Amino acid sequence: MVFEGTGLAMPESYGPQQPAFHIGKHDSKRDSPLTDLQYGYLLNQGISFATSPITNSHFKKRVFKLVSDHLELLSKNGESGTSTVTASRAEPILPPLTPEDTSLFPSAAVNTYTACISPWIDLCSTDPIVSSISRQVLNLEINYANFCGVRSIMITGPARDASKDGGNQGLAQYSRAVQEALKIGSTLAFLVHMPMYREPVVGSEHDTLSSLCPQAGTHTSAAKSIDLFGAWDSWHHIRSVCNYSLRLFVALKLPKVMPEKDLQNRWFAEPLQYLTIGPEVFQTNKGGYPCLSKHHQDLIFTSMRLKAYPWLLLCDVGPDASQFRPSSPSLLAQKPPVTDEEFPSLSAAHAPASATNSQAPRGNAHMAYLQWLESQQPVFTALESTTLTSFQDWLQSPLQPLSDNLESATYEVFEGDPVKYDQYEAAVIEALTEWKALGLPTSKLGVVVIAVAGSGRGPLVTRALKAAEFTGVAVEVWAVEKNPNAYVYLLRQNQTVWGGKVNVIKTDMRAWKGPIVSESAEAGPTYGKVDILISELLGSFGDNELSPECLDGIQHVVAQPHGISIPSSYTAHFSPISTPKLYADILARSATEDTAFDTPWVVRLYALDFVCQRVPGHPRFQQAWEFSHPIPESTLAAVQARRSGGVVGGGGGSMAGAAGANDHNSRYCHVTFVCRARGVIHGLAGYFESTLYESRLDEHKGAKVEISTHPERIDAKSKDMISWFPIFFPLKKPITFPADTELEVSMWRQTDDSKVWYEWLVEAWTWVGPSTRIKVGSSDLCSSRNVACLM
Repeated sequence: MVFEGTGLAMPESYGPQQPAFHIGKHDSKRDSPLTDLQYGYLLNQGISFATSPITNSHFKKRVFKLVSDHLELLSKNGESGTSTVTASRAEPILPPLTPEDTSLFPSAAVNTYTACISPWIDLCSTDPIVSSISRQVLNLEINYANFCGVRSIMITGPARDASKDGGNQGLAQYSRAVQEALKIGSTLAFLVHMPMYREPVVGSEHDTLSSLCPQAGTHTSAAKSIDLFGAWDSWHHIRSVCNYSLRLFVALKLPKVMPEKDLQNRWFAEPLQYLTIGPEVFQTNKGGYPCLSKHHQDLIFTSMRLKAYPWLLLCDVGPDASQFRPSSPSLLAQKPPVTDEEFPSLSAAHAPASATNSQAPRGNAHMAYLQWLESQQPVFTALESTTLTSFQDWLQSPLQPLSDNLESATYEVFEGDPVKYDQYEAAVIEALTEWKALGLPTSKLGVVVIAVAGSGRGPLVTRALKAAEFTGVAVEVWAVEKNPNAYVYLLRQNQTVWGGKVNVIKTDMRAWKGPIVSESAEAGPTYGKVDILISELLGSFGDNELSPECLDGIQHVVAQPHGISIPSSYTAHFSPISTPKLYADILARSATEDTAFDTPWVVRLYALDFVCQRVPGHPRFQQAWEFSHPIPESTLAAVQARRSGGVVGGGGGSMAGAAGANDHNSRYCHVTFVCRARGVIHGLAGYFESTLYESRLDEHKGAKVEISTHPERIDAKSKDMISWFPIFFPLKKPITFPADTELEVSMWRQTDDSKVWYEWLVEAWTWVGPSTRIKVGSSDLCSSRNVACLM
């Protein structure tokens, strides 16, 4: 088993029981930083941080005059501001900042600010002069903010998305400007302020440089329908041009009306830094106080479960520092004026505010509501302990239990999951009960012989003994372990816990000849068989830690025809996913690790989007292959024949120059997933399911004891099991695909008799006619051969 999970649950008496809100304040009309007293006032109201402009209105007037004068000069000379014909035309150069242009200076508080780039620049403008000046302002403000000690900078997102009316050009210019900004502010974090989707806008939010060139402005004709994924497309374009920089984040503007869940899931997978909330997002409850809809609440509650959860930024709403009076009472002393009962109905929420409501107190009431909302969050579950949360989207290389000897701390992590061992114990109880009920013969007179292969520190041995005691069936237990250090621990457990009832053997399970029945000086030991073979060799993908190879090697000791293997079978499942954070992490690692994109990573996937939909015949999670134990005796005989050179030819192993003795454990699958909305995939998420024991009694035929990590079935089969995290098969290049795309995935489990590896290929197809498809994207043939699991 790989270091894939932890059972260290957070005690109820320690640590926070709910996520904490970090609430910030942004005032778009303020053109100077807060004074110390104003900042202190906001802190007293529960505000944790604030934004700050870098330059002021004086600087804006200077820039506008510079551009206006230049355009006027061009007009006098008969030149068009948007013309690109006159290649020699000189563009205006922005002069340096003066003390009159900014109120931001180095101070003790400046590194707590999020600096805001002037919102009146237009990096998307098709006018070369406006575009050039906007880029100069951006770079100048970044340089100055960096000098002052600012750590993060927020840039207003592109004014429009890709379209036929110049949006493509503008978006390319914007992305290029952000990419350049990342180099200028080489240590700064950059936040692009993006709307979740483009809601209809009435009027202009603010005048920009493009207002000086109406013919090259960013206004577009009113769209007949809203493109929900247009804003996300723009963000995806920006971060792709910036090569998934780890310093580039999203400040996501919450809309007045929440969109469909598919779009919410798409943004949830992105590197969210802030959720920004404007006054239009708040509704008014029956008491006349501001509140958020249930859909907004759910989005916030879900986002707060992220390891790096976003902070909330109130934009032009909430406590107003400009109205600060030293004698103002603190809002924290007031009782939150909102309850669930006061939440308005849909009809009431859309009705005009009454005169009574309009007289209700405003401003600080928004903070009171958010503080109340913080207390309404669901408490942390056992699966959301601090320890488990720290594993969110954290890449781990799979261990190689056959070639490596695990440490005690690693075994201890495995043993912290009671669900898995409860299921194993239930499987052994069922097996012993039915063995007794069916009156099956045993390998040794009077006892059922049980062997635990790969015993580790012995948790399965303990559960086997408990199952025997529960059922009243006499057993003989053998513990087989190759790790010499764990072997010492097992011997001590046998002395102190098991009362000498267990036979401890130090050997590779594949070399074990079976339990010793008798021994003589002349003939040596006589080996018997095992009735029940128990193992916990499963990995995140079921077979990725060589469970098939290990159990094949020890199968010769299992009694026939009634011998039982626990587990008896397991299946691998996968689904294509979008996970920008993980891709960015792997991309950064690839600079120093050549095998970063070749490694199937073990990771607790959390901030992800399952891009495909459930449709008839094409589920969201599809099975790759299955392994069952014991394998047929004929297969075992063929393996021995190939190893002895009795068979020539075969599959992948023999083609690779080996005997092909392990070719029966190679696999291949080709499956199709259907994607309704356009998007991007970064790799495949892998899971497994296992049948530990299936009833052999006629009256219980089909009854199973199972474990599963399958997201849609884990709760039904092994709820709250945390022993295994998913496995992630990355793509070297993300695949962007249009709406109504079919993703075809080919996957191989390859072997050359000495190691096992995976290969995977993803292709995107879209329909252009009733019977015609075209390929719109494809990954490279990815392979983990360079990091193969050694047999």
